[in-house]
Amino acid sequence: MDATVLLVMDVQRGIVERFADDPGYLQRLSAAITAARAAAIPVVYVTIGFRAGYPEISSRNATFAAIAASGGFAAGSPATEVHPAVAPQPGDLLVTKRRVSAFTGSDLQVVLRSLGAGTLVLTGIATSGVVLSTLRQAADLDYRLVVLSDGCLDADPEVHRVLTEKVFPRQAAVRTVAQWAAQPAHGRSDGSQP
Repeated sequence: MDATVLLVMDVQRGIVERFADDPGYLQRLSAAITAARAAAIPVVYVTIGFRAGYPEISSRNATFAAIAASGGFAAGSPATEVHPAVAPQPGDLLVTKRRVSAFTGSDLQVVLRSLGAGTLVLTGIATSGVVLSTLRQAADLDYRLVVLSDGCLDADPEVHRVLTEKVFPRQAAVRTVAQWAAQPAHGRSDGSQP
């Protein structure tokens, strides 16, 4: 099998609330999720979360040490919950990661292997964080990749533009949510059926 899987990454309460500049984002993402479900494409939600006391975080990691110091994204906190506008439904899968890439510190690779995934459709917050890191690692793992450009957000619109227009097309097909939702089964980066 060579299935397509939609990844919804870091669309959590504690992250979405920082990105109020694009009020249509959650609606677009919801459209992608609805299209995936209608096409029987598995939806995998990837969230960041840490155990009590943050044993996964080294003091040498500046980004994550700051999260631990602030008490953010501890297991069970509201910040770790998927935003209710795009909440998982029965049959969707939830993966918790411990670093920027969706693969690092998670069982995502095991889940994708069990689903027979060959093509990953990437969405999430932020374009320069989880989307970029996951795309690079997924490309090294030989997945076909599709990035939904308006299914991703970044704090810096210019960084988002450069990534989606210049960097990502080297390793992925870049589509809008509307383009992909019109034919989600045609999600492969080579344009063929999965």
